[in-house]
Amino acid sequence: MIDLLAAAAGSVAKATGAAKDAASDVASDVASSAPSPAELDEAGVRAADGLKEAVGEKSRTIGDIIQSLDSISIDLGKFHLSLWDAIVVMMVIVGVYMLAWFSSRGARAMLRRMTRLDLTQRLLAEKLVSIAVWGIAFLLGIDILGIDLTALAVFSGAFGLAIGFGLQKTFGNLIAGIILLMDRSIKPGDVIVIADAAGNSTSGQIRKIGIRAVSLVTRDQKEYLIPNENLMVNQVENWSYSSKNVRIQVPVGVSYNCDIALAEKLMLEAAKKVPRVLKTPPPVVWLDAYGDSSVNFIVHCWISDPEEGVGNIRSQVLKNLWNLLAENGIEIPFPQRDINLRDNEQFQQLVAAIAQRVKE
Repeated sequence: MIDLLAAAAGSVAKATGAAKDAASDVASDVASSAPSPAELDEAGVRAADGLKEAVGEKSRTIGDIIQSLDSISIDLGKFHLSLWDAIVVMMVIVGVYMLAWFSSRGARAMLRRMTRLDLTQRLLAEKLVSIAVWGIAFLLGIDILGIDLTALAVFSGAFGLAIGFGLQKTFGNLIAGIILLMDRSIKPGDVIVIADAAGNSTSGQIRKIGIRAVSLVTRDQKEYLIPNENLMVNQVENWSYSSKNVRIQVPVGVSYNCDIALAEKLMLEAAKKVPRVLKTPPPVVWLDAYGDSSVNFIVHCWISDPEEGVGNIRSQVLKNLWNLLAENGIEIPFPQRDINLRDNEQFQQLVAAIAQRVKE
């Protein structure tokens, strides 16, 4: 019995020893495969060394020049940077930038040839393609330069904070612009009216929806750059969202002594003479109020091209009406007031002074 127990204890000891040896072997393998701190700190540029060797094999003269440039260097701890490395980095950056720029322009040209996409869908596709192209170009440049991204892990937290605080509005405007294009609430060519913080309204036509802002051009060719977020959270009056038909009101006042039916007929005739006024729906005239000096009407007429302006329509209607009212003897009144003077001693003295002056 004692021999059996001793044999079992020996077996357990051997198994425990084998497990410890296996664990130590695994730990040594992991330690040998994991990168050392020195390797993580080195963000070397392998492209410069590879290019130097390739050019040196082809031309000895150019290889000597490159070797001279490579000898001009600075060392910061374990980081080695030569003039040749800096030149290669600049060449790669310029090359990747040009490649991304031409690729982005080529993709936009291809999208513009697709007739199945409307203007809003094309702009959205162009933005997404541009973001993808520049993202791929950035990763391609990192790969060509041979930069070890693990060396930049220390700065990832600081970069995230920079995006969270400093670039928050920029990314917010980018996402807002994409949402505006996706739901088609605002698109290039629309005529909108916006209000600023003071309540002043501004109307204009949208020329472009950019990454950060929307370009709004007014009739006097003033261009406003409105952040995309403002159009998302503030109230916007869109004159061409579901229909481009816009009704214009033209106020008119005529004399109390005129023929109201004739005046209304002339107002309709003046509105119909304007080429931009639609025949359907037709212009109408409403009696608005009995004013202090005139009978006030409002001429309602419709247009389908608000981007061409609305003030010029009012001007043309009023010009036509001026001539028609003059031809038919209808007066456009001016403000009139009745003055009542009280009879007192000062008033009598004034009347006597005026009479004396008239006699002289």
